[in-house]
Amino acid sequence: MKDDRKVIARNRKARHEYEILDTLEVGLVLRGSEIKSIRDGKISLIGAYASFDDNGDLWVHQMHVAEYAQARDNHDPYRDRKLLAHRRQLKKMGRMIREKGYTLIPLDIHLRSGRAKLELGICRGKKQYDKRHSIAERDNERNIRTEMKRTSRGYE
Repeated sequence: MKDDRKVIARNRKARHEYEILDTLEVGLVLRGSEIKSIRDGKISLIGAYASFDDNGDLWVHQMHVAEYAQARDNHDPYRDRKLLAHRRQLKKMGRMIREKGYTLIPLDIHLRSGRAKLELGICRGKKQYDKRHSIAERDNERNIRTEMKRTSRGYE
């Protein structure tokens, strides 16, 4: 089966700031001008987060979707947007958030079959030393790859 996923925006900082334990793809409830802006790539996930309300519904907050220039009735760029997921998935996420103190962070927004989808990550914040450790691991892996490439080409 072909994956027809087209990534519109990524939250690259989230992968640096948080340890991602699990991911989940959810749908978005959008207005007409919002989906047009998303298709144009006028969206930012920086500072966005998701949370549950009192009714058990999942909402995304602080996600910026720019106003669409050609629209008559535009939307509020920072309005809270409802997220759509199966009830079983919502209960599982809600339990993890309440019991272990994890956070729901949007990792990317993409189009699948013409519909906007948000990939949520169940995350735990990294400490400063964890960030330095992951940077050092990435540098070490890069150095190992370059050394292996050099030795396979016969430079040594």
